[in-house]
Amino acid sequence: MKTVCVGMSGGVDSSVAGLLLKEQGYRVVGVYMKNWSKDLPGMKCPWAEDLADAKRVAVKLGIDFEVWDFEKEYFEKVVEYMLKEFRAGNTPNPDIMCNQEIKFKLFYEKAMEAGADYIATGHYARVEHSGPKLLRAVDENKDQTYFLYRMSDEALKHTLFPIGERRKPEVKKLAAENGLHNAYKKESMGVCFVGEVGMKDFLKEYIDVEPGEIREIESDRVLGYHEGAVFYTIGQRHGLYLDGEKGVVNDGMPYYVVKKDVKKNIVYVSKNLNHEAIWTKELKLKELFLRQFEHIVSGDGSLAPVVTGLAPSSSVATSGSPRAKCSQLPLQLVSVRLRHRAPLIPATFDGEVLHFESEIKRPASGQSAVLYNGEVCLGGGIIV
Repeated sequence: MKTVCVGMSGGVDSSVAGLLLKEQGYRVVGVYMKNWSKDLPGMKCPWAEDLADAKRVAVKLGIDFEVWDFEKEYFEKVVEYMLKEFRAGNTPNPDIMCNQEIKFKLFYEKAMEAGADYIATGHYARVEHSGPKLLRAVDENKDQTYFLYRMSDEALKHTLFPIGERRKPEVKKLAAENGLHNAYKKESMGVCFVGEVGMKDFLKEYIDVEPGEIREIESDRVLGYHEGAVFYTIGQRHGLYLDGEKGVVNDGMPYYVVKKDVKKNIVYVSKNLNHEAIWTKELKLKELFLRQFEHIVSGDGSLAPVVTGLAPSSSVATSGSPRAKCSQLPLQLVSVRLRHRAPLIPATFDGEVLHFESEIKRPASGQSAVLYNGEVCLGGGIIV
């Protein structure tokens, strides 16, 4: 009998993952990853309640249950990375880093050391172990491969995504039919593993910020003030508190953030929605992780060579994948997702830069661009 350690968060998705694995004949060990337990002002961390929910489900399913403490590593690998990026003026994605460093590295390694054959989570994704290939979920609205693209090949070969073939309503129905108390538990929408606290409130606990000026980039006039430049992203429209002269600011035309000077703590805005800072036809990527480039049409219409298992091209190393020079890739036609649940956009990729046929609204630096060929997630990189 194969053993699988399933990460159980206390939510319905990971609970049903455990349920399905047991029905499929695996020896299932439920594991709660304790990654964060600190309360924040006005927000009690829900880790104890989530743990209780996960444990209750394990008892209902009749499976073993353990708590693995990764709190120190989570702070060092995820939180400190996130804070460093925000201080530099970027907008990182902590969920992607959590998957890379915690769920599919530390959790995976500890499970293998404990003698497990597989790990599993409640992510909406699918895996083809020959290759391996990371595939989009059947439920396109819930697909979470955007957050998983930095998984190592080694971890992917030993990972199961039991609910990837199902849609969310079906998952909830399965939980209810099997008497799982969390069948309709509200999903957490806050910072990864922290709870329902907003990113701005979270950052205030760790980053020293001071009020600064909001200036109109064309005239350099001070139009208002902000709480800290690190809180703003390029293209942002909401959350700008401007008190300029009548007819200058309050004429019904919105302003957009077009530039940040983090060192001087100045945010620059413009009414020009067509400002070059907001739109682009190219995106340069760094810290690339490219898993599969198989049967992709090159820019000249020919079939590209098979290129598999490419590791990050810079300082972020991922186990289980050989290194290769991404700049040697021929021009490839791909589909790109620039944020979770965003529509797929066609583009060509030369191994470093994404080229779009039409202008797109520029994503914030520090976010990820994830590449696809049909249902196959090819990998991606961090937007410069």
